[in-house]
Amino acid sequence: MTERLDKFLANAGFGTRSEVKKLIKQKRVQVDGEIPRNGDGRIDPEKQIISVDSEMVSSQKHEYILLHKPAGCVTATKDNRDTTVMDLIDSRIKDRLFPVGRLDKDTEGLLLITDDGPLAHQLLAPKRHVPKTYYAKVSGILPENVCEQFAQGLDIGDEKPTLPAELRILERDPEGISSEIELTIHEGRFHQVKRMCHAAGCEVTYLKRISMGTLKLDESLEKGAYRQLTAEEIEKLKE
Repeated sequence: MTERLDKFLANAGFGTRSEVKKLIKQKRVQVDGEIPRNGDGRIDPEKQIISVDSEMVSSQKHEYILLHKPAGCVTATKDNRDTTVMDLIDSRIKDRLFPVGRLDKDTEGLLLITDDGPLAHQLLAPKRHVPKTYYAKVSGILPENVCEQFAQGLDIGDEKPTLPAELRILERDPEGISSEIELTIHEGRFHQVKRMCHAAGCEVTYLKRISMGTLKLDESLEKGAYRQLTAEEIEKLKE
């Protein structure tokens, strides 16, 4: 489907129609490598390559960002005291973006940031039980039947026990007083992983989310770095 070039660029976050016209007049816009005369011409974003200052402009309606959240920043759009995850993001539509769910200030790992409200609701809706997997280091002696305890659900002080969760013990130290674990939960209660581990007799000393639904943390991303999701990742998330 074709649309006016100036409207397309305005909707992509490059400013008002008049601001976009200035970009075109300054010859900073290209369509298939050619400089357009004005913004009145019609383009097909699905078939043509549109760029501004040599940066390709996507026809995608929403933005999907995979952030490797570092410890020390809060999962919020604004905060008067602490650095937020949004402070790490540079986007033309930053004011429309929001984090999907939350990670504690000291928790690292995968965080999806988008402006796609329906997808966020789909991932966070309690009835959907979207799996979230965490890697953790814990101190304390884990009971022999700890995997069974997690599989049955734990009393963490709420009205209901947690839903069944899958716990894998990756490594124990020789004395058995610290362990590395991988835990998959299917809900998102407040401090849930930490509270579940506490209920099992140990304390979390390090926590990182490594997946959410079909989306996995890109380990090539440094802490604090981010990238756009691929078309395949977006499609799988929406399934």
